Amino acid sequence: MRVLFILIISLWAITGWAEPAADPSGLWNTFDKAGTLQSTVEIKIEDGRLYATVVSIHNQSEENPLCEKCEGDLYGKPVIGMEVINGLTLKKNIWQQGTIFDPQTGGSYKGKVWLEEDVLSVRGYLGFAYQTKFWQRAL
Repeated sequence: MRVLFILIISLWAITGWAEPAADPSGLWNTFDKAGTLQSTVEIKIEDGRLYATVVSIHNQSEENPLCEKCEGDLYGKPVIGMEVINGLTLKKNIWQQGTIFDPQTGGSYKGKVWLEEDVLSVRGYLGFAYQTKFWQRAL
């Protein structure tokens, strides 16, 4: 009985020391390569999966441009409301094993997302090549 009590206390202490995963839920601003604000995206966690949807576009000639480079059902659809992160799952503080969609290229990529302080790193993969964009929390 004493051994069981010590084991339970030990497990409780170990989980207490573990750093909780940072929650990326909320509004995030995206930027182009020059650092110009592009869009604002809302991130949500539903059923343990990470999703993100475009909620506004900035510095565009059109208020809600249509996705001309998209294929299939997304072709010609408004960019605002598009899901750009779809179903990533959390493993070791990195959201992964889902897809990231880029309305500018019309491409869908394997992706990873992780949070470091107030910067969200969003990485899309095409084979061994990847590109990482850094999003900032919207105030």
